[in-house]
Amino acid sequence: TGKKVWLERRKDRARDEATKAGDLDSTVSRQQRAMEMTTRNSHPDAKADDRNCDGLVNSNGDTTEITVSLSHPGKRISPIEGGSLYRLRDRKFLLEDKRRLCAWGLGAAVLGILLMILHAELCPIVYPPDSIYALSINGLISVSTGCLLILVLAFHYKDVQTSPLLPLHSKLFIIDHNQVDWRIAMTTNRVLGISLELLVCAIHPVGTYLAPGAEPPAMETPGTNTPFDANSTSTPLCLCSSPMEAWLEVELLLSGLMFLRLYLVHRAILLHSKVLLSASYRSIGSLNNINFTFRFVLKVLMNKYPARTLMVFIIFFWFSAAWMLRLCERQLQVVTGDMGIALWLIAITFLTVGYGDVSPKTSCGKVVCLFTGVMGVACTAMLVAVVTKKLALNKGEKHVHFFMMDIQLSKELRNAAANVLRECWLLHRATQAKDRQGEHRYHQRCLLEAIRVFRHLRLKQRKLRDYTSEMVDLSKMQMIMCDLSSNWNSSYRELEQRIISMEQKLVELGQSFQSTSELLSQALQRRLDHRCWSGREACTGQNWSPNSGRNHSRALCSHLRAQNACVQMDGYFTEL
Repeated sequence: TGKKVWLERRKDRARDEATKAGDLDSTVSRQQRAMEMTTRNSHPDAKADDRNCDGLVNSNGDTTEITVSLSHPGKRISPIEGGSLYRLRDRKFLLEDKRRLCAWGLGAAVLGILLMILHAELCPIVYPPDSIYALSINGLISVSTGCLLILVLAFHYKDVQTSPLLPLHSKLFIIDHNQVDWRIAMTTNRVLGISLELLVCAIHPVGTYLAPGAEPPAMETPGTNTPFDANSTSTPLCLCSSPMEAWLEVELLLSGLMFLRLYLVHRAILLHSKVLLSASYRSIGSLNNINFTFRFVLKVLMNKYPARTLMVFIIFFWFSAAWMLRLCERQLQVVTGDMGIALWLIAITFLTVGYGDVSPKTSCGKVVCLFTGVMGVACTAMLVAVVTKKLALNKGEKHVHFFMMDIQLSKELRNAAANVLRECWLLHRATQAKDRQGEHRYHQRCLLEAIRVFRHLRLKQRKLRDYTSEMVDLSKMQMIMCDLSSNWNSSYRELEQRIISMEQKLVELGQSFQSTSELLSQALQRRLDHRCWSGREACTGQNWSPNSGRNHSRALCSHLRAQNACVQMDGYFTEL
């Protein structure tokens, strides 16, 4: 009921958004028609554009861009298919559907493998090969295989709608380019990949359907002519109900190849990883041109959880390879057909020890052991790298360790220098005593040894300091350089502000000087005018007498002097 309600709400939301998008598209189309009518009215002499036989628009000499639509010409793009927000919403829904389909497909694949293992373990002991139980389990295996094929096809249908031409989640082709015809994305490589995947998922044992009612073949132990004994440690192989030996090999091969379905694990890990679900990861990765593939996710897991990832893979591979070896060796009824012996053989082969106490007898078992050895070498190398990384010192521990080593070497270097001085003094004292030749040679040897130790310690300290200087973190150096650059920029801005303020003050000072000079010139001009006016009044008196003549001459002289002073002051202020 909750799922139905959720689906109804989702449909209503999609319908509302489609209605809004349709209104927006109708408005845009009306605006486009209005613009076309305006253009035609502004150019009445221009001919209407026509279409040629290829469907292209002839612009009649107009240098406009020609757009070729890759979608079907007779199918109209819905409003949901247009607009970036709707495409992003569709992309999110498609990714959720792909994640769900991948999880269901992996569950169907694991269910088929478990049913195959259950049938192989119970068939010769609990029920005969021609019983209804064997037919039922094989039927369930076939049903799970059919469901797996349907889920794989549905997954690739969603995959074509999201990223058909590039690796997984690398580019939205149909959504980004508004494509409706899915056949455009079906390239040759994609068709071959889908076909190979369907072929791998369709593999399962079918011997029960081909020859029902037949008895299982009697197995003989190598080197003897006796049939299989029920009390043996290794149970007989029950993968085929036909007495033909060829069907036995075919059933064995089909059962082993069912483990190829586990390729879906890497797809499920990729689709359910936090790297792909995080929007920050996707945005930063798109800026740096990084494809979020399974390789990138595996690197992230090995960096965050190295021991846990390796342990899970090694344990799963150990049990799977041991059971496949047991399945291969059970047809000859040898000691390696037992599960415990198979686990031991896989372990010593995985660790590249190879005691030689047990070995595979069949070709299938030898192939399994060979593949186990190769995977063991690879896993051992990764395990050594992980352990080395865990045992290595971090930056803080390295700094503390090298600092204490530098202090210790400094102390030893001072002691070595003191030993050199002591041996020099003892050699000098032995040289003064001429009758002590043996002691002289002894102190000379001690002096040479002390010098050698001193030089060795000094070279060791120099190498340690060089290595410590090389350990400076690049991020720390970058931070220091950024701080220096910011300090220089702030100092430059402060100096620039000071220079601007000084220029403003100089301009204000010049203006004040100019105003002061104008005031002084005005004051002097007024005083000189006043003196000149008083001299003229003295020269134009009413009664003339000798005294008045003398006064007149004096006033005239003062008037002339005042005029000369006025002329000189005017010239001075003019120059100023």
